[in-house]
Amino acid sequence: MENLEKINQLRKIINESKKIVFFGGAGVSTESGIPDFRSANGIYSKKLNRHFSPEELISHTMYLRYPKDFYDFYKKNLIYKDAKPNFAHFYLAKLEKEGKLSAVITQNIDCLHEMAGSKNVLKVHGTIDRNICTKCGKVYNLDEFLNFCKKEEVPHCPDCGGVIKPDVTLYEEGLNMEIFSEAIRQISSADTLIIGGTSLIVYPAVSLIQYFKGKNLILINKSSTDKDYLANLVIHDKIGEVFKKL
Repeated sequence: MENLEKINQLRKIINESKKIVFFGGAGVSTESGIPDFRSANGIYSKKLNRHFSPEELISHTMYLRYPKDFYDFYKKNLIYKDAKPNFAHFYLAKLEKEGKLSAVITQNIDCLHEMAGSKNVLKVHGTIDRNICTKCGKVYNLDEFLNFCKKEEVPHCPDCGGVIKPDVTLYEEGLNMEIFSEAIRQISSADTLIIGGTSLIVYPAVSLIQYFKGKNLILINKSSTDKDYLANLVIHDKIGEVFKKL
């Protein structure tokens, strides 16, 4: 099936759907200039005389044992303050406003969906805009967090001196089960699930697909995934470009 024919089929499915849920990954944000952190180079640590992979650098172990290296990598590779929403973000916000889309579930930690106008955004891996003191529990936004980072390599709470940790899910950490459970609820009751910009390899987020019992499963990604066979419509293209054609 040619892409134009697939776009027409997608348009028809969206028009006929009553409850759409969107599940997105890094590919949604790369079109806004936020690279997939896996493409980032690791850094060399003199302490251990070795290079670290990006996955190691944002692990709970790294945060505990080598906090300076952790915060340095986090600030340089996961925070993009100047990034702006792209067409995919705005299109999804439009669908929500029209009453077609009930939730955006994202593996991304940026705030581009909210900036585009989406209201019900379930961020299964947390968010850069929420940073919590590990001692007193006070919450700081991104600007406050970055201001603390300018003063010291490892940010501390001015109220109690505790370390301020980004509210993002690091490797070796469990997901926020309240958000994950709501994502399951949304997917379970959707008639159409659109999955975009994700290679569907990051667990446990990818396990959300198994809860979909609706009519239309759409996969939109630049490359093929090992879940393509489950979908009744697969489009290999950038998610923003596909939505533009609608």
